[in-house]
Amino acid sequence: MHLDYVILGALALRRLSGYDLRGWMDKAGRYLGYGVQLPQIYRRLSKLVERGWVAFDVDPREGRPDAKVYRLTEEGRTALVEWARSPFEPSPRPMDPDFKLRFVFGGQLGPEIALDVVSTELEYRLKHDAGSLEPPFPSSYEAQIPELDPVWAREIHVMTHEHGYASTAAYIAWLQLTKARLEAAVARGEH
Repeated sequence: MHLDYVILGALALRRLSGYDLRGWMDKAGRYLGYGVQLPQIYRRLSKLVERGWVAFDVDPREGRPDAKVYRLTEEGRTALVEWARSPFEPSPRPMDPDFKLRFVFGGQLGPEIALDVVSTELEYRLKHDAGSLEPPFPSSYEAQIPELDPVWAREIHVMTHEHGYASTAAYIAWLQLTKARLEAAVARGEH
């Protein structure tokens, strides 16, 4: 279902063939963290046409098969706007692709929508992920196999925890900066 909103959000910007959509996802869209293959895109486009959210025109191509160039319908616009304005529920996983999808494809419809999504994500992260640097596992392990050194195993686990802690702290800092930037845009009445 999320791929539907990726497609609708991309078609809100311009008309695209399935192949062009895949190319965009491989380039500018790659940072969304939502990779799909071309057959998945074509299957979803077909479903969106059936649903009436997307329509297409045939673009004749010299020496190549004709291309279907897709566009958003009024029903598709309504579905995209309703999704963008619906309550956002953060995932327990920090930096989840669902947040990025909602931020980009919902947020592109206006700073108020983007601010709501970022504020909701930030509030959740501060409540659940701004935890202690102290790892949440035992101070010592008992090796169950001869190849495992318990002291070294704990060290590896601490390093992994520190990586997660640092990544989450950087993510929270980005959310705070982005929230301030969006608040300023809303105050200026941008959109």
